[in-house]
Amino acid sequence: MSDALSTLSLLDARILGVLVEKENTTPDAYPLTLNSLTSGCNQKSSRDPVMNVSESAIQAALEELRGRTLVLETYGASGRVLRYAQNFGKCYGLPTASVALLATLILRGALTVSELRANCERLYHFDDASSVEAYLEELAARSSGALAIRLPKQPGSREHRWVHLLCGELAIPTHSHEIDHTGMTARSELEERVSQLEQKVAELQAAISQIVGSPTTLQ
Repeated sequence: MSDALSTLSLLDARILGVLVEKENTTPDAYPLTLNSLTSGCNQKSSRDPVMNVSESAIQAALEELRGRTLVLETYGASGRVLRYAQNFGKCYGLPTASVALLATLILRGALTVSELRANCERLYHFDDASSVEAYLEELAARSSGALAIRLPKQPGSREHRWVHLLCGELAIPTHSHEIDHTGMTARSELEERVSQLEQKVAELQAAISQIVGSPTTLQ
């Protein structure tokens, strides 16, 4: 894998995701200044996970990304303030639709196909869910290395979720109890309560039998 396409840090990925997003949602302010980029990285809404990163940390990450040509520097029309633009799609050889999907996964975490289609709308318009899935399958089957992967379906979920692999391979759980610890804990507690109730019912049956002098079964 070339240096430009080597594994990204979480901050590297967040910077690229923000640049892709803002290029489409606030084109008048793009390319972004360091201040605007910092605000986008630390944004509280539409971000998973939420970050709190300093300008100095973002500046250091930008230097690394610029060295890999994933980020380009420009002074824009004013020629006074240094600004930053993304070169993500060209470096990875990706169509606009795939860039939009990856940027959305970077910024919002694991999503289903229907969630991706809705959240990508301002970055790229997909005609239907099947077109979203087709691009995701292409990202998962890239000969140079998968950039996205479909997660095992969660208990009670109707759709699979997808995540990006730009920051490295995931440790994907293979058993449902590894996926949803909360659900398993709740189920264990319920089973314990049922067991306790069954024991109390048995004790009541024994007590009633002694009172009436014959076996009694509670309905």
